Amino acid sequence: MTTLDGPGGVRVREVPSPERAADAVLVETEAVAPAFPDLLMSRGEYQIAPNPPFSPGSDFAGVVVESPPGSEFTPGMRVAGCLSFGAAAELVAVSQDRLYPLPEGLGTAEAAALPMNYLTAHFALVTRGALSRGERVLVLGASGGVGLAAIQVAAGLGAQVIAVVSTKERAAVALRAGAHHAVLREDFVTTVRDVTDGRGVDVVVDVVGGDIRNALRTLAPLGRLLAVGFASGEIPTVKVNRLLLTNTDIRGVESDYLWTAGISRRAWDDLMTLREAGHIQPAVCAGGALVDYGAALEKLDRREVVGRIVLTV
Repeated sequence: MTTLDGPGGVRVREVPSPERAADAVLVETEAVAPAFPDLLMSRGEYQIAPNPPFSPGSDFAGVVVESPPGSEFTPGMRVAGCLSFGAAAELVAVSQDRLYPLPEGLGTAEAAALPMNYLTAHFALVTRGALSRGERVLVLGASGGVGLAAIQVAAGLGAQVIAVVSTKERAAVALRAGAHHAVLREDFVTTVRDVTDGRGVDVVVDVVGGDIRNALRTLAPLGRLLAVGFASGEIPTVKVNRLLLTNTDIRGVESDYLWTAGISRRAWDDLMTLREAGHIQPAVCAGGALVDYGAALEKLDRREVVGRIVLTV
């Protein structure tokens, strides 16, 4: 990013290779996946606000070039990684707690689409949502990257998943991802009540924000609404007496805790187990090369992306 004017401020430039700290790993990047936080960061609207010029990009996959002695990440090893920013480069220097080994059969493009969305979904459902097998999960914004990840993680953990989407086409995407039901958002409260025989859902995964009153109406007693993001651009408010009267609660989901608490690797290993069982398969959209990063962010801004754009480096 050369300016904070939005996607138009993205330029491809030659810069010196990064210097690897003594305990870091140098990775040759093969794929990078632009994400919604990149779009916000390009306008200076994200909670992380680096000064330009800086490289955007959080999720990437590639091959280890250099590593410290004794590291599990040895040269030639295939890895995925998740940064706050800086992944949109040919070489990245990464701390070891931000890297994850790739199993055989996991392609580079698929791997680049996994870390942020799927680790966030796992953290939301398992750590913050305390999801149990057999519970019902409602996913708002279900055709986006985190939404599709939440569908697959919840279904893989044995939940019944209801996806809320904006169009019939996006409903088909959610069903292919593993949702048991897909409903349009215009009147989802009534439909969810019908689908659950009037009981409601145990967990709502909300990546949209805005007016959440209808989402709260779908909760069963002791239900939990997980506030994951605000893709609508509006931060919701709620009268807490409603939570008291219905014995429900709202839980914040800030995924950086995965790294500050040192639990992201355990979550990644759980995700790889779910993938081996056939539950994890990200929806990948080929988006070109690094020079197309700005165009990819513009597509995200226009809400044209279903799943995750992945660029080849």
